[in-house]
Amino acid sequence: MSEQGWQAFLAAEGVSDWVVLHGGATAVFTVSSLAEAARLAVAVAGVPRVEDAGLLLTLADDRVTVRLTRDVWQLEPDHIDLARAVSAVAHRHGAVPEPARAQEVQLAIAAHPAEVDLGFWRAVLGYDASADDSAVDPLGHGSTVWMQDLDDTRPLRHAMHVDVSVAREHAEARLAAALAAGGRIVDDSHAPQFWILADRAGNRVCIAAWPDGATATPTADHDTP
Repeated sequence: MSEQGWQAFLAAEGVSDWVVLHGGATAVFTVSSLAEAARLAVAVAGVPRVEDAGLLLTLADDRVTVRLTRDVWQLEPDHIDLARAVSAVAHRHGAVPEPARAQEVQLAIAAHPAEVDLGFWRAVLGYDASADDSAVDPLGHGSTVWMQDLDDTRPLRHAMHVDVSVAREHAEARLAAALAAGGRIVDDSHAPQFWILADRAGNRVCIAAWPDGATATPTADHDTP
C-alpha cells in the first residue's frame, strides 16, 4: 500500500469538489430532480476513461454521488484528471458541489491476528473483497467492513465500533452535533485527525477527518484505547 496516491490527490489543484474519505475520493453534486440526476449520470459515464475505471454512481432525486474508488489506497495519479473531468461535466449541467454532504460509514471489527475472520464477514454480508483487510457492499449501499488487527498483548475490550469519515472542514461540526445529542469524548489526543466518542451506553464511534485532513496514517489500533 502507498500513501502517495491520496496525498497527491489532496495536494492537487482543481479538485475542490472532492473529499478524500476512507473509500477514496468522493463528490456530491446537488441537482434539481431525479431526471436531472439521471442525465448527469449519463454524462459522467461518457467522460473519457470512466468506462471500467471502477467508479460508483449513486443517484437520488436531489443529488448524484460519485466515488472514484472503493478504497483510499486505490487512488492513483490518473484519478486527479478523472475527478477534474467529472467536475467539469457536473458544472456544465448546473449541478452544485456540496463537499459537506460527503461521508462514509465504516464498521470496524477488532480481532487478534489468530482470530481475524474476514471470510466470514464477507460471506454473511454478501460483500466483495476490497483490500486484504476489508470488504465492500457490491451494491454500494452498505457500510464498508474493516478488520482491525489488534496486537496480541492488548485486551479486546470493544470488539466493534463505527468509523464516520467526513471532510476535514466539517469534522468539528459533526463532532459538535454528536456532543449536543448527548455523546461524550473518549479520546481527542489525535484531533483533528480523529475523535473517539461514546454514547451513554459506552458504544464507541470515531469521527475521522483522515485522510482528508491529514498527511499521516493513524496507528492501526487508534480506536480501541
